[in-house]
Amino acid sequence: MGTSKPFRTASLYLASVLLGTLAAFAIHGVSRANLGLPDGWIRAGSAPADFDMGTDHSFAHAGKASGYLKSKVVKPAGFGTLMQICKGGEFHGKRVRMSAWIKSENVRSWAGLWMRVDGTEANQMLAFDNMQSRPIKGTSDWKQQQIVLDVAPEAKDIAFGILLDGPGAVWLDEVTFEVVDRSVPTTGNGPGGELAAKPKNLDFEK
Repeated sequence: MGTSKPFRTASLYLASVLLGTLAAFAIHGVSRANLGLPDGWIRAGSAPADFDMGTDHSFAHAGKASGYLKSKVVKPAGFGTLMQICKGGEFHGKRVRMSAWIKSENVRSWAGLWMRVDGTEANQMLAFDNMQSRPIKGTSDWKQQQIVLDVAPEAKDIAFGILLDGPGAVWLDEVTFEVVDRSVPTTGNGPGGELAAKPKNLDFEK
C-alpha cells in the first residue's frame, strides 16, 4: 500500500525539524534551561517562534504541572512542537505504546501526540505516527491519547512530543511508555548533543 500524501508531508517536516534540532545541540550547545522549557524538553517545529511553550502550574491532569504549547500570533506560519529525543536501545525489537493525557483549547487546524523511531542513517525513519489521521481539534477536556509503534532492533533514537498546527493551545501531562505484545495493533506507519538514555520529566513536575 502506498504512503499517503499527508503522511509523507508531515514525515518530511518532522525529519528536517529533528535533524536541525540535533545539529543545534551538537554545534551550538543549546541550553534547554535558557529557553525556559521543562527539564528534558525541546522547542522545535516548522515555525517554533510563533508558539509559546513551557510548564503550566495552573492546569494538570495529575500532580502540579503540565507542559503547554500555545500559538502567540493570529496566523502561525507552520507548526510548533514540544518534544524530546532519547536513545532507542531499551526498546529494541519491542512494540511500544506511548500514552499521554492531552487537553485542548480553540485548536482551529489540528494537534496531535507524535512519535518517531529513527535508524542509524541520516533521515532514516523506521516508524512514525503523529495522529494526523485522528487529529485533536477544537476545545476538549483531558483525554488520554495513545500511539503504538514497533522499535526495530537497529533503531538509534526515539523522538516524541505534542505538536500544534495553527492557532490554539494544548496541554500535555502524564506521558508513559510501556512494552505491549503483538496482539496490540500499531497506530502508525513504517516497518514496524548527547541524547538522554531514557525519556525524562514526563509528568512535568521538575
